[in-house]
Amino acid sequence: MATAVHGSSVDVPTPDGTADAYLVQPESPGPHPAVLLYMDAFGPRPSLKAMADRIAAAGYTVLLPNVLYRAGRAPLVELPDFISPERRSEIFESILPAARELTPEPAVRDAGAYLDWLAASPLTTDGPIGITGYCMGAGLALRTTAAYPDRVAAMAGFHGAFLATEAPDSPHLGADRITAELYFGHADQDAALPPEQVDRLEKALTEAGVRHRAEVYAGAHHGYTQADTASYDADAADRHWTALLDLLGRNL
Repeated sequence: MATAVHGSSVDVPTPDGTADAYLVQPESPGPHPAVLLYMDAFGPRPSLKAMADRIAAAGYTVLLPNVLYRAGRAPLVELPDFISPERRSEIFESILPAARELTPEPAVRDAGAYLDWLAASPLTTDGPIGITGYCMGAGLALRTTAAYPDRVAAMAGFHGAFLATEAPDSPHLGADRITAELYFGHADQDAALPPEQVDRLEKALTEAGVRHRAEVYAGAHHGYTQADTASYDADAADRHWTALLDLLGRNL
């Protein structure tokens, strides 16, 4: 029988304002280990909250913040129940300006606020947390893990975007500061993470001695975990759940 969970809306204070967020934890007595879930570009919505619920049902207290809170509370734009390929481009273009404003410096500043909030919550156990991120969220997860190495025990990223570019502030450049165990589930033939970036990320993690595993999910498109989009791939999503929960179970 599935573990019952309880979710609620919370506001997380940050140095730059207030991030609206979704918090969910098991109804069984706690506290429970904390997991920070970094959204894809479409943000907190029913399907992403359902993913947070599934993690919570495995025994974790999960925080899903709206990382684009500076542009407004979620959803930033009206979202259909199902995001078709035609609507995807239109919606993404509307959200892109806000996403571009979330540069590394404020992103890391926000991450500290999310970690502080989780650490102060009576619903979470003491000690390092787990992080999982999707699409743009995978890059945020990688940055957070490098910026706060003593506070993150496990990090996963799925169909991550622009994780290892040639930019001087690319997320992969923090690899030498990471102490957590990492897992990446890359989408096959993903324009947001082409093979040269996959190779660059792998080289950086290996040279830094980071405990990690990275796999390319053959045939899976960018966004394969997101059930409310046309990119969803049930087999790849199931594979992601197995990898993620195994990673969290080993480390939290």
